[in-house]
Amino acid sequence: MKQIVRNLVGLSSVLTLFLGLSASPAFSQTGAIEGKVIGPDGKPVGKDAALILITRTDIKGNYKVKTNKKGEFFHAGLPLGTYDVACELDGKVVDSLKGVSVRLGDPVPVNFDLAQQAARQQAMQKAAETGQVTKEMERDMTPEQKAALEKQTKERSEAMKKNKELNDAFNGGMEAMKANNFAAAVESFEKAAVLDATQHVIFGQLADAYGALAKTKTGAEKEAANTKSLENFQKAITLKPDDAAYYNNYGLALARSGKFPEAQENLNKAAQLDPPGAGRYFYNLGALLVNAGQNEPAGVAFKKAIEADPNYADAHYQMGIYLTGKAQVDTKSGKMSFPEGTQASFEKYLALKPDGQFAASAKGMIETMGGTVQTTYTNPDAKKSAPAAPKTTKKKN
Repeated sequence: MKQIVRNLVGLSSVLTLFLGLSASPAFSQTGAIEGKVIGPDGKPVGKDAALILITRTDIKGNYKVKTNKKGEFFHAGLPLGTYDVACELDGKVVDSLKGVSVRLGDPVPVNFDLAQQAARQQAMQKAAETGQVTKEMERDMTPEQKAALEKQTKERSEAMKKNKELNDAFNGGMEAMKANNFAAAVESFEKAAVLDATQHVIFGQLADAYGALAKTKTGAEKEAANTKSLENFQKAITLKPDDAAYYNNYGLALARSGKFPEAQENLNKAAQLDPPGAGRYFYNLGALLVNAGQNEPAGVAFKKAIEADPNYADAHYQMGIYLTGKAQVDTKSGKMSFPEGTQASFEKYLALKPDGQFAASAKGMIETMGGTVQTTYTNPDAKKSAPAAPKTTKKKN
């Protein structure tokens, strides 16, 4: 009877050992992932250069491991399941592999060859540009990649077609402007604006075309063209708010429409953005004001032009003309008296432009005022011991 009990005890020990051994795998069903990272230069990345992100997708789980000095990585103890594995360089994911199944046995190899990936991307880009896909590329592509390539190729083809139409429309507008066919220019630039509403230069040219067209019209048609010109200058400025030329041209268009306060505001803005060109901006405004019979505002504009650019010769001449208009006649002697600075303005012009387009007129005005015209003019400031004023950038009108 004792023998039977010992046998039962022995059987119990065997069962316990068997159950212990059979239970152990349930707590150790893990696998591993290993691999190597080749950098964009075709060489293995260095120690800690790449971070491998291992994300379990069937249930929540996140793991990380860095590369060693040979560019290799190894992560054991991963629960059996499905993972997405990504390679991160400099804080940016540069490649990834989805649906990696971790199993018992040998580690699952996951390698990242960034040089090869870059070559594939270049080949894909070229294929998208040319529409030519090699059989080797097509064989290696997933259905998603094929669909993406087809979409990209179609979009590029449509974009190229659109760009050709855009270029044709824009160039057609420029040619029409050269031929003074302003109606055709407006039509071409309008088409270009529809094709691409993000190009400030299109709206700038369209505004100029409408402005030129307005000069050929009268009445309501003239007003409508001027309004369109102003609208398109506003669009150009919205797209390119740091371009002084747009504010200048917009200001001149406003002046032509009789909106002088707004014109002054935009010319001031142009001068702020482009100080070397401020003299030209204010001079142009003064010329328009003179043509509109706005002599006093014109005088202010010419004064600002001279302040911005003391060597702007034409501004000195126009200032002299403005001051001449303020001359008074003595009722007793019949002699004319001119405001202070009138003769000096003409002399300054001649000093700067002795052979300029207004030279003969300036000499005549000096003689009329009883002055003596020099045959040779020099800059009086050059004789002073003080340093000469810095040169400013001049722009043609």
